[in-house]
Amino acid sequence: MEKMQQIVGRARAAFRSGRSRPLEFRIQQLKALERMVQEKEKEILAALKADLNKSGPNSFTQEILGVLGELALTMEKLPSWAAPHHVKKDLLFLRDEAYINYEPLGVVLVIGAWNYPFALVMQPLIGAIAAGNAVVVKPSEVSENTARLVAELLPQYLDKDLYAVVTGGVPETTELLTQRFDHILYTGNSAVGRIVMAAAAKHLTPVTLELGGKSPCYIDKDCDLAVACRRITWGKYMNCGQTCIAPDYILCDPSIQSKVVENIKATLKEFYGEDVKSSPDYERIINQRHFKRILGLMEGQKIAFGGETDEAARFIAPTILTDVSPESKVMEEEIFGPVLPIVTVKSVEEAIEFINLREKPLALYVFSNNKQLIRRVIAETSSGGMTANDVIMHSALPELPFGGVGHSGMGAYHGRFSFETFSHRRSCLIKDFRWEVVNRLRYPPGSEELMQLTKLFLLKQCNRNTVGQLISTLLAAVKAVVAKVLCLH
Repeated sequence: MEKMQQIVGRARAAFRSGRSRPLEFRIQQLKALERMVQEKEKEILAALKADLNKSGPNSFTQEILGVLGELALTMEKLPSWAAPHHVKKDLLFLRDEAYINYEPLGVVLVIGAWNYPFALVMQPLIGAIAAGNAVVVKPSEVSENTARLVAELLPQYLDKDLYAVVTGGVPETTELLTQRFDHILYTGNSAVGRIVMAAAAKHLTPVTLELGGKSPCYIDKDCDLAVACRRITWGKYMNCGQTCIAPDYILCDPSIQSKVVENIKATLKEFYGEDVKSSPDYERIINQRHFKRILGLMEGQKIAFGGETDEAARFIAPTILTDVSPESKVMEEEIFGPVLPIVTVKSVEEAIEFINLREKPLALYVFSNNKQLIRRVIAETSSGGMTANDVIMHSALPELPFGGVGHSGMGAYHGRFSFETFSHRRSCLIKDFRWEVVNRLRYPPGSEELMQLTKLFLLKQCNRNTVGQLISTLLAAVKAVVAKVLCLH
């Protein structure tokens, strides 16, 4: 406990010194982080290979590329993001200065996930630094090689007091959560999300929870099935299915189920060759516990393709399940592995109803040539984000917020939204001492004339039909104000 208090206390003292606030310092730290990623790319790739069997190209495109892109965008846009945002004013505030000032929250905690262990620590860290905060980073102990590397590298490039790394498992995280933070961003499952939220509530600490859920994928009969299945296959089996916004299951008409299976099978051969296990582009399950959990979800299911496993190598082949019952075990929890169930529905109405009877997912996908059908699915469902005619790609656009809703999380980040998540939007109004006569509108005693003037000017109820009323009310109000001033003197 004392160690955690010291780490957080040192970060808070560093924050109170004020050195994290200047834009120049923030950009300097972001440049140092960029230099770290560039100079230590080989070490990062090696750690990801050791944890998840990721190939160099996959690690770069799935983790490093996004981090470098986020850094470049943030450094370019930070001066405009952090600038005071002046707001519109009505007549009562015409001579005053009114703006929103973005200020850092203080000391924030970022708890990363094991499935993209580098990117899911670095991307929130970038936003927290950009907003001027001190940050305590807790990488996932499950991806131990990447966690160890992050703990080793960050102090070499960033301010050691402002930006600390805590490693360890459940006991260390539990101790860390007893400390007071000004914001916590957690990425992981909903069970731990509840624990994080309960711990944060003791200090009234706001949270951003990036959770998950069963992200549905509806395939309409009217679509380019070959393209749809290629994109679904990429998103589902990337990182061995261990992606929070991977398509969890497919909804489609019974008449196209076999075609969907055949197209996915053909794409898997195209992507990974005849022997998936020997493909450098196919990852492994993170550990034995998750390996056994996924096998349990497959029990009793009709396997249309795949199903081969190797426990020692933590290998599960890309698997397709057909004619899956909505009540089956595989449909009860997020799969988070290379198993793709297909549930048949007879219409888009049935698909929408199926989705809405379950918890709100982190992502939702629909494939169709019919734009009206796509817009209907958007209008009649809810999810953290959605992509039509592709999967996952909404998370790659920094102009779109990435986050969940309901059971799949709360809050969002990426791009400017990361900066705003870790900032307090402070309302600022600077009044002028002059024109005190205008304030007679709000000072007692009141009058009917002044009330009418307030309605017309401040509630913007003036139109062509009330011009005459405006003139007469204005004259009466001026008369009332003058009389009031004369009485006071």
